Amino acid sequence: MSSSVSQRLKGKTILITGASSGIGKATALEFARTSPEDLKLILTARRIDTLKEIAAEIEGFAKGVKVLPVKLDVSNPKEVAGLVDGLPAEFKEVDVLVNNAGLVKGVAQAPSIAAEDIDVMFATNVTGLINVTQAILPIFKNRPDGGRGDIINIGSIAGREPYQGGSIYCATKAAVRSFTDALRRELIASRIRVIEIDPGQVETEFSVVRFYGDKDKAKKVYEGVEPLTPDDIAEVVVFTAGRRENVVIADTLIFPNHQAAATVMHRKTQ
Repeated sequence: MSSSVSQRLKGKTILITGASSGIGKATALEFARTSPEDLKLILTARRIDTLKEIAAEIEGFAKGVKVLPVKLDVSNPKEVAGLVDGLPAEFKEVDVLVNNAGLVKGVAQAPSIAAEDIDVMFATNVTGLINVTQAILPIFKNRPDGGRGDIINIGSIAGREPYQGGSIYCATKAAVRSFTDALRRELIASRIRVIEIDPGQVETEFSVVRFYGDKDKAKKVYEGVEPLTPDDIAEVVVFTAGRRENVVIADTLIFPNHQAAATVMHRKTQ
């Protein structure tokens, strides 16, 4: 990243949900690499021990970055409601919110979709994202000139193109897309930027979670293709946050080279 991006990010406080792995972890590392001299990172996830390891890694190479690991389950409204009050004073003035936490469960089709899978996907991907946004947004709105800050929502190609075996996950990401678009309109009189980044196929723990921990099934998802990496998405997240304040990268769709749509992929045969 250019030095101008580093300067624009300098001194900012950034909160990332789902920061213990995948895109969230990569985003934390990319912010630290881009602005290593003066930055505050609030890393949230359910796995606090993993967050502490990531914090130590960042503080090892970016001496000017302060990292606060926070145990948070975004699907738990009570935990989200207490998030801001539980932050130390020096971390309360959040400038950038990266709503990354999300998951998918199963490939079942109606009427065989498990109720608990429906509940956890909506509670995490939709309600959790909205609740975290509502917890942080008053901080943004209290700033002069109608408010200032960045809300960066990690969506998915699934929110644009529903596919078989993914109806609930697709519905949650479509909800994120609608919420993001409405929020941008509602905040148009402010200087608050509302951004959505929609990845195509990315290799993370995503497929392992989808198949309930079955790593062999997850591995088959990526056979014959070269998926995006979490670093690819992290670079775009930091790029959007590092634009001049008047520039809003409102909507971004990112594919690997072999993908043209949600279910249109070229797989190499051996």
